[in-house]
Amino acid sequence: MRTGANFLWFILGGWALALMWWFAAALMTISIIGLPWARACWEIGLLSLWPFGRDVVSHAELTGKSSAGLTLFRLIANIIWLPFGVMLAISHVLHGCLMFVTIIGIPLGLQDFKLAGISLFPVGKRVVTKELMAAARSANAQAQLAALRQG
Repeated sequence: MRTGANFLWFILGGWALALMWWFAAALMTISIIGLPWARACWEIGLLSLWPFGRDVVSHAELTGKSSAGLTLFRLIANIIWLPFGVMLAISHVLHGCLMFVTIIGIPLGLQDFKLAGISLFPVGKRVVTKELMAAARSANAQAQLAALRQG
């Protein structure tokens, strides 16, 4: 099912959305300052190419570790990114609205809206398979439960 949905997504414009993200990654790579955004753009480009079966998770949620300094850096980086992110989010919203015109395109439009959301604040996010995300959330929940039982 995922393969068919990803193939349909690719044909109906997923390739163009991925190229848009990779172009943004190339622009960000040109400068040293843009490297945090370049990684995020590259990962979102991969998600834009084959979105079904993958999801976005915060780095802190994936690793189970959070650092105040790193969190502040990510917040500042995402605020600086916001004007660029708005343009990319608008392209995903427009593509999503086009997908909603047909019944078969509704799941594709939902993926576009997910991508529009991450377009606004991409730094500190990782693209992983849904299975890995579920495993990370389960491990974090078990760690929190163990901490509560000890405390």
